[in-house]
Amino acid sequence: MHHHGYLWIGPKDRFDQEALRRPPHPQPPPAGSRPELVQRYREVAAEFPASDLPPLETAYWLLKPRSSVRGTWQDPEEAAAWIRERLAEVRLTAHLAHAVERLGRGGDVSLGFYLERPVFLSLAVVACSPRRERHAGLACPLGR
Repeated sequence: MHHHGYLWIGPKDRFDQEALRRPPHPQPPPAGSRPELVQRYREVAAEFPASDLPPLETAYWLLKPRSSVRGTWQDPEEAAAWIRERLAEVRLTAHLAHAVERLGRGGDVSLGFYLERPVFLSLAVVACSPRRERHAGLACPLGR
């Protein structure tokens, strides 16, 4: 047994296009079906295998092109490590852009994540300069 890894990141409205996330029915519409039904079947049959959208059922990733595979592992621990690394990348990348922008404007950044309930990680970077807003009187703990 081995494992394949797949990854998709994109806009939620695209993810919500469930018709493109379902494989076509194994049997085409019977002869004499309404033309719109036949046309829709043809569209789904052509679009589903080519679409990079995650299928509604995980196993249907196997119907996607080989180019969709991001990694292959014999060892389940290696596959789990890949998942861990991707989660770290996505989480960091998504939050980092916001943090850089906010810190650049002199704002504070506070992030929190459950690592494994009940363990919670809290990260904060506080601007220690002339404060704006309602915290203007707070002094730097280093006296700077």
